[in-house]
Amino acid sequence: MSTAIVSLLILAMPVASIAWTVTHEELFREFREWCERKSKASRGLAARKFFYIFTCGYCFSHYVAALAVAATGYVMLFDDWRGYLVSWCSLVWIANVYMSLYARLRLDITHERLDIAADKKGRKLESVK
Repeated sequence: MSTAIVSLLILAMPVASIAWTVTHEELFREFREWCERKSKASRGLAARKFFYIFTCGYCFSHYVAALAVAATGYVMLFDDWRGYLVSWCSLVWIANVYMSLYARLRLDITHERLDIAADKKGRKLESVK
């Protein structure tokens, strides 16, 4: 596997982590809810779109990936602006694959916990009878 691909897979991890944390986790809930209200209530289109960015993992990942490319100088395929563009789009795509896999994993874990709780509750009801 080429170094560029390995770098892409590794660099996409912090991009996904930051984008997910800001747009989904409890740590930023108040900020995200405030942004959601502002995205619905603001009069100007630019303001609504700006605040919406912080509520959408896909949207926010574009900005995080752009910062990651700028901070690291990571380029793919080309050594000019096209390499930065390819890197940026690739990072966004891989980061969103990671976020989708993580969301699916969390859903599976939640379903498993609910099944276990229901199973335990069923056993308790049977033992009472």
